[in-house]
Amino acid sequence: MTPQGNTPVSVSMTGRTSSWPFYTIIFTLLAPVLASILVFHFDSFDPAPFPNHELAHPLPEPSLKNGRLLQGSEFLGVGQLKGPEDIAYDSKSGVIYTSCVDGWIKRVTVNDSVTDTVVENWVHTGGRPLGVVLGHNNDIIVADAYKGLLKISGDGEVEVLTEEAEGVKLKFTDGVDIADDGTIYFTDASYKYEFHEFMWDVLEGKPHGRLLSYDPATKLTKVLLHNLYFANGVAISPDQQSLIYCETPMRRCRRYYIRGNKKGSIEKFVDMPGIPDNIRYDGDGHFWIASATEITPFWDVAFRYPVIRKVAGIYLKYIGDIETQKNGGVFMVDLEGKLISQYHDPDLTLITGGVKIGSHLYCGSIKYSHIIRLNLLKYPARPTK
Repeated sequence: MTPQGNTPVSVSMTGRTSSWPFYTIIFTLLAPVLASILVFHFDSFDPAPFPNHELAHPLPEPSLKNGRLLQGSEFLGVGQLKGPEDIAYDSKSGVIYTSCVDGWIKRVTVNDSVTDTVVENWVHTGGRPLGVVLGHNNDIIVADAYKGLLKISGDGEVEVLTEEAEGVKLKFTDGVDIADDGTIYFTDASYKYEFHEFMWDVLEGKPHGRLLSYDPATKLTKVLLHNLYFANGVAISPDQQSLIYCETPMRRCRRYYIRGNKKGSIEKFVDMPGIPDNIRYDGDGHFWIASATEITPFWDVAFRYPVIRKVAGIYLKYIGDIETQKNGGVFMVDLEGKLISQYHDPDLTLITGGVKIGSHLYCGSIKYSHIIRLNLLKYPARPTK
């Protein structure tokens, strides 16, 4: 028989031993929470509110849609075009110039059959070429995120046109277009963050972007607009009186007058139900605006609340990439800024360029290793109602 005096000791030891799993579970649950609170409090990343009141509410929607862009699409240069961000088409030679993440400007033949596609490594910029447009003298103008504004001759010689403005280095040269008089208009997406840090600029919500011009006659670079929210694509209007530029996290494109009575003034062009990137005029009365993603529930909340973007920034810094994109594609917009049609797909993300060539839409991206081509006659956008 166990002595009566030993009974309390046995009970006490049993109770003490059984409490350890409980405290272990509590500590396991609370430690990550406490660590997260401390990281959130002491991390220096400080996002700002976006001026969302400047956007139309609700955002407009196009009356025509093709929501399955990938059905019927063809892929050009599969595996040979890494992140073909932007596209420029030379109708005389039937060649596409595209800017790839490996630093190459590549030339791609345009044929009826994708099996006849030929991809050529043309010129390596030594940086990350983004916007690309045909020049006026058999040359190519390139906005290189790291190298600045470049001109590449027909023989492949690279010339740096400009790499700073107002004493501030071009840190993220992005979109580009050229006017009939030879003036080059381009954007510097951010004077704070570089290309590989683009998500930080979007999450911070502060206007680090600039719209600029370069005059090849005087070699003068001018800053036309400061304080833009991730200044991205740019396209000259057909009448040469204005240009359209995109501000990616603000989900909008604006019109800036480059000559005439309204020179220097800004007007609303279009607010978008997507996140715009590059913009191109097709010569037939329409602008084509690439959309990296639709405004997903995450981005809808993040654009409204800086605290969500701070949490996302901490996650990006300590854990990894944030996958919140879907339904990338291209919008067609008329000269007055009215959304006409949208070509998109739930499985597409990070579409950065859309160019209409003949009856086909060609899409570039920073994600895929090919250019996407869709026959617009066979697979048109249809009424949504």
